[in-house]
Amino acid sequence: MHRLTLFRGSLVTLTILSLALPRVSRAVEAVTVSPNPATPSSTIVIGFVGGFVSHDSPYHGPVQLAQQIRRAVPKDTYVRVYENRRRKQAYEAILHLLDTNHDGILSLAEKARARIILFGHSWGASAAVALARDLRRQGVPVLLTVQVDSVAKLWQNDSVIPDNVAEAVNFYQPHGIVHGRARITAADPAKTEILGNYRFDYRKDPVECEKYSWWGRNITPSHVQSECDPHVWSQVENMVLQRLAPPATTAAVDSLH
Repeated sequence: MHRLTLFRGSLVTLTILSLALPRVSRAVEAVTVSPNPATPSSTIVIGFVGGFVSHDSPYHGPVQLAQQIRRAVPKDTYVRVYENRRRKQAYEAILHLLDTNHDGILSLAEKARARIILFGHSWGASAAVALARDLRRQGVPVLLTVQVDSVAKLWQNDSVIPDNVAEAVNFYQPHGIVHGRARITAADPAKTEILGNYRFDYRKDPVECEKYSWWGRNITPSHVQSECDPHVWSQVENMVLQRLAPPATTAAVDSLH
């Protein structure tokens, strides 16, 4: 009975998330990102959008954040946004970028040069944690994960941050049928610092999201507002740019072996 209830609840959540989407054309949704970037880089910033949103939908927080970051970092920095269902594609892009000698094997030196930041909203936030966990299996360190109103799919765990992540932060709002995870923890507190679980209340301080769909603004208003809140994404931007300033060290990689 408990499993049946959980399944039904998940179906409700999935339905609500799909209804909360802004209007996006099917042509845009079909666009994909190449997993084989032409210019290798060890500095990588990857974001994930939530729901069924396209990676280039211009009104969404992760897309706008990527645009802001791209303007502020060196041109060889890899900054891309993926749909949350494209996690494997993002993973393959990272491995390709880090494999600077193109021998198909990541050496300790190549891993040590990795400067990776992952962020996302809703299902995209959960995808960011899952990608960090994928990278852990390869011994690849991650500088920072950022979750904004994180919502996990049935088979995902977005609450425990793997020990290849140096720092993690969680922004969430508590209201509505769809709301973010209130607390994240570290699998190994000695290796991962949780910077905070920051709560926002849009019932007290609402944010206008005029370009989002009627369903999103009226059925899951607080969840939608967490995605279009410029204050939240400005904080995320500052965190990302600060972490990209210092070089990565080999210590993060060595600790995984």
